[in-house]
Order: sequence, then structure tokens, then C-alpha cells
Amino acid sequence: MVTMKKNIPSKRERMRKGIYLLPNLFTTGSLFCGFYSIIASMKEEYWFAAVPILIAFVLDGLDGRIARMTNTTSKFGSEYDSLSDLVAFGVAPAILTYNWALSTFGKWGWLAAFLFVFCGAVRLARFNVQIGLIDSKVFNGLPIPGAASVVATGVLLFYYLGGSGKLNHLSILIIVVSLSLMMISSIKYYSFKDLNFFSRKPFMSFVLIVFIMIIVIAEPQIMMFTFAFGYSLSGPTWLIMKLGKRVYTEFKTKGFRFQLDRLLKK
Repeated sequence: MVTMKKNIPSKRERMRKGIYLLPNLFTTGSLFCGFYSIIASMKEEYWFAAVPILIAFVLDGLDGRIARMTNTTSKFGSEYDSLSDLVAFGVAPAILTYNWALSTFGKWGWLAAFLFVFCGAVRLARFNVQIGLIDSKVFNGLPIPGAASVVATGVLLFYYLGGSGKLNHLSILIIVVSLSLMMISSIKYYSFKDLNFFSRKPFMSFVLIVFIMIIVIAEPQIMMFTFAFGYSLSGPTWLIMKLGKRVYTEFKTKGFRFQLDRLLKK
């Protein structure tokens, strides 16, 4: 009887073999959006390929928050989320960009698209091993959803401004390569994880959020691209400001010491 009881798995062990449905359903939705975007890109329906990437961006933000709020985080969910992100924010925008604007550059075009996928995969792998090692308020490098959002909103803006068909411009190649390198860089980006919308905030912050929402609703394509592209530049801008402040402080200190030395010599 004792041997039989040992062979019967405990209730806790049986529960560990299952998965949490709700957060993983959101992750699956994000994965589906990435796959649909790839299909639309192959059909040269670039506008319809860009929209699912932005939907996946929203779903990707929800699955993690829901998992933390419902205490349903798991190792499986974390790994599944990374694989979904690679498809939705790595492969899908790379294929979209290649078919839409990079195919005219020959091998340099598809190499740039591959660089985007490669850097996105490295960015996700590095993020997984650095959990708990760096401050949660910042990201180490441009997040892959942020890079994918620049691509998707750029496509939407192109057609909103009257563009048609494909785009043949060197700037797209430069932007894709730049986004790729920023993903694997050590430039810090604000993560927004310390924002708490359930706590009391100043009255003007509420007015500002409503004002931003009105502008986004009025001009969604322009504002979404502005936010996405602006966020991609926020890391380098933040770094330049910190370096400039450090140089100014050192120059001011050295200048003060130089003046002090001159007075002492007199």
C-alpha cells in the first residue's frame, strides 16, 4: 500500500503539469496576429499586414499584466511569450519591410531584414537571462515590440499620406539596420513598469492623458508613428543628455579647480 501511494502523483504535482489558460490565450492571440501579418505581406497587402502587428503589441502587453494580476505566471508562459514575440515582432515586421521596401535593394535588402530578426532573437534571449539582474524600470536595449511598432506605424503612415504600392527609399534600409542595432545595444529605455493607474495622480495628469487620447483619435496614423519613433529615439537621447550632463559637471569642476590654482599661485 505504501508503494502504491508513492507512485500516485500528488495533487500539487498534477497541477504543475497543466498551464494557465487566460494569459496564454492572449499570447496565442499575439502569435496569430504575427502569422496573419506574414500571410498578408506575402499577398502584398501591406496595410493589412501592419495592423495585426500593432494588435499583437496590445495583446503582448496584456498577457504579462494579466498573469501578474491573477498570480498565474509560469516558466511555460514566459518561454511561450518569447517565442510568440519573435514571430509577431521579429519575423512578421522583417517580412513586411522586405516585401514593402527592401526587396529593391537585392541581397542588402534581405540581409537587413535578417539582421532585424537576428537582433530581435538576441534581444529576447538577453532579456530572459537578465530578469532580476537589471532595474525593472528600464529596458537594456530597444524592446523588440518597440522596434516592430516603428515598422508597422511607418507603413500605416505611408499609406495615410497618399502612398501606394511599394516604397523604394534608402532611408528604410537605414532605419531597419538602426532599429536592429538599438535592440542589441546597452542603451537604456524606460519600461513604464512602475506606472500605477490605480493610485491617485495629480489632476493635470488626468487632463493631459485625455488630451493625448483626443489627438490620437483625431490623427491615429500620425500620432502612433510619432510615439513609436519617438520612443525608439528616447534611449539615445537619454544617453546623450546623461553624457552631456557628466561632461558639463566635469568641466565645471575642472574649471573651478583651475581658477582656484591660479588664486593660490598669486
